[in-house]
Amino acid sequence: MFTAIAPRYDVLNHLLSLNVDRLWWRAAARTFRPIVTDSGARILDLCCGTGDMAFALRRQAGKASPCILGADFSHAMLLRAAAKSAAAKTKQDGVPGWIEADALNLPFPDAYFDLITSAFGFRNLADYDAGLREIVRVLRPGGECGLLDFGEPRGAIGALYRIYFKQVLPRIGTLISGVRGPYAYLPASVERFPAPTEMIQRMTTAGFAEASWTPYTFGIAGLYRGKK
Repeated sequence: MFTAIAPRYDVLNHLLSLNVDRLWWRAAARTFRPIVTDSGARILDLCCGTGDMAFALRRQAGKASPCILGADFSHAMLLRAAAKSAAAKTKQDGVPGWIEADALNLPFPDAYFDLITSAFGFRNLADYDAGLREIVRVLRPGGECGLLDFGEPRGAIGALYRIYFKQVLPRIGTLISGVRGPYAYLPASVERFPAPTEMIQRMTTAGFAEASWTPYTFGIAGLYRGKK
């Protein structure tokens, strides 16, 4: 499914979110600035897609040079990410490492990373609890996790959002991408994703001593944050 939409993935993300997605990535990356500005840090952007979260982290690092890797299950998405990195104007805009990997069975040793992020990708895992346990496994003690993903706002904003998300967005996405399935899948995947209270409980059960959720843009998206 993601292979089919890879060629127009970035264009559609920005268009369908009215470019607000860029603000969400920046806000999430700023949250972890104390880690990304450490040149000795090891950072993994999980389910990285075409790399936008990894690039946001790289820009936050500034002159520091942490090891930032992007991992995804979709080869086509990684090709797009690598091409964007190769075309970066400066070293601060590029990410050197892209790895094709299963988020439920990562090819890294225990306690390897200082920070693991995932932007709008964790929701697609077949088993959320197994994904959280695998993140905990490869995080060092004291390491942090940031999962940026969609939510379902309440009230009048929520009602308008659901009309757009379930009726308008799938039609535009299908029209531009030329692929029917993925943009019908998107609202369905958000609907089945755990609510913040449940997700925080799952994170605690998986081994995070601290777990929280920060809403962005009326709760349309939000950042789940945890510390091992």
